[in-house]
Amino acid sequence: MNNVRTVSDTKRTFYTLHTRPINTIYRRVVEELMVEMHLLSVNVDFSYNPLYGLGVVTAFERFMQGYQPERDKESIFSALCQAVEQEEQRYKQDAEQLRELAKSLSVNDLIGWLSQNTPLDRDANLQSQLQAIANNSNFKYNRLFAIGLFTLLESSDPDLVKDEKQRIEALKKIASGLHLSDEKLSKDLDLYRSNLDKITQALVVMADILSADRKKREQRKQQSTTSAAPPSANE
Repeated sequence: MNNVRTVSDTKRTFYTLHTRPINTIYRRVVEELMVEMHLLSVNVDFSYNPLYGLGVVTAFERFMQGYQPERDKESIFSALCQAVEQEEQRYKQDAEQLRELAKSLSVNDLIGWLSQNTPLDRDANLQSQLQAIANNSNFKYNRLFAIGLFTLLESSDPDLVKDEKQRIEALKKIASGLHLSDEKLSKDLDLYRSNLDKITQALVVMADILSADRKKREQRKQQSTTSAAPPSANE
């Protein structure tokens, strides 16, 4: 009997856990991330690692920017993790730990560490996981893992990731050290950055629409108040 969870199972679990409606502009973002996490979770070659966890947390935070009501984001992320049978705190703790590590290193040390050229004695467990990835010919590379790598570089040196030449060079070194396709890595991250730009633009448009709508409501209210006011004694 095949007991592998289906995408429908995961979606059903999610909407059972998070019962409030999700704003239309973000629903697609949430469901695409959910499906991506689901497909990885049922893949026999996939195993969780902190870089993947960082990628999930970062992707959620970036693509859910501006979500209202703000308090619902916590519930959505929690339901997302539980729907794929993972622990929310594991993702958040690993993400926080890796970001702090990246901020404490020079970007050259970080690149050397990620590319397996200069091992660091900062986190033995993370070091062994990187080595395992590099030595695993069946490692299940994925977009969220790539976002985790990018987030580390961005946390260490925001200017480097904005410089195309430096960014490509850094990604090539890391991909080579971890035995990943640098072409696939760069392609996934270019798409990620492009989608972030689209989300930012969409939020600007949405803010303009809401502002214009608010002004119209205020004008109507003011007109209604004026027309309903009693005539002055001089009239």
